[in-house]
Amino acid sequence: MSFPALKIGNLTARIPVVQGGMGVGISLSGLASAVANQGGIGVIAGAMIGMKEPDVAKDPLTANLRALRNEIEKARQLTNGIVGVNLMVALTTFSQMVRTAIEHKADIIFSGAGLPLDMPKHLFQACEEKKEDFKTKLVPIVSSARAASVIAKKWISRFNYVPDAFVVEGPKAGGHLGFKAEELYDPAHALEVLVPQVVEVVKPLEDKYGKAVPIIAAGGVYSGADIKKFLDLGASGVQMGTRFVATHECDADERFKQSYLAAKAEDVTIIKSPVGMPGRALDNSFIHAAREGNKKPFKCVFHCVHTCEQEKTPYCIAQALINAMKGNLERGFAFCGANVSRVNKITSVRELMDSLQHEFDDAMASLSKSVQSMFNGNKS
Repeated sequence: MSFPALKIGNLTARIPVVQGGMGVGISLSGLASAVANQGGIGVIAGAMIGMKEPDVAKDPLTANLRALRNEIEKARQLTNGIVGVNLMVALTTFSQMVRTAIEHKADIIFSGAGLPLDMPKHLFQACEEKKEDFKTKLVPIVSSARAASVIAKKWISRFNYVPDAFVVEGPKAGGHLGFKAEELYDPAHALEVLVPQVVEVVKPLEDKYGKAVPIIAAGGVYSGADIKKFLDLGASGVQMGTRFVATHECDADERFKQSYLAAKAEDVTIIKSPVGMPGRALDNSFIHAAREGNKKPFKCVFHCVHTCEQEKTPYCIAQALINAMKGNLERGFAFCGANVSRVNKITSVRELMDSLQHEFDDAMASLSKSVQSMFNGNKS
């Protein structure tokens, strides 16, 4: 049986899988277009996207806006599928990046690392100023039903705009996490608990405004069986990051991908990120040196994140992630999801999507056998 489609407004993804936006530079036009070509939703990560631009240290805003524009255009040349952009609210350039993504017709903007309370304003302003009707979908990333409710109420009261979907990201995700450190292993915050809670909050909105608001489950989703589990809990799709890193099309250096293949469960650690949030990463000598106080505060060139206190932090998170993306893991580290130790080979995006379909089919067949077995048992 084929996957149910994921519909976000007038967009339809044949496969209900959103590829997570992974920065810095892990998911750019190469990976995003490959996922879109296979019927999923490909996502370009906007964080420090201008890292390779020659003027990034001198004029980071211009460099990042140019690079975002170029990556959207490159993706468009490579696919007719759905291409989104992931933009963190914490970015100092957030509003300008949102405008650029809208004006260059990104299909969707996914936004987390803070509450994107004003995002519809940028869509309306772009439409008014450019005298053009932009169709970009706006999808907040939340880690609680309360956050979803706050955003929805704010958007509706201020802009008369109902969110087009929500990504619900649980504590097993890679990278920066929207939880306190002590909540990461609390069963009350498990994704299996969060998804039905957000579905419950969103249902009255759908009924009142006559608009479907699909829920996309994220954080620790690894297999086709996981996809089935979260669809059964009320989600309309899932977001996956870790498995897409181990693909030929992923935009990271080969050494970054190899670090995933070599990872064991005990190598996964939670760091206290300079941006003020916990983050899940692969432990290494760089992280040890930072914890032991062997890294010193630095002179910031990028000013990329509002919440980064450069005078107190022992290293530049942007530079560490840029180094990692280039394969220089001794001068940075790789963010990863909780299931990274399950990755055992590098494959193509097509093969990955096919394997998710097979795993989903097996989970469906297994359920069907169980039901049949129960039915037969009741008959006898």
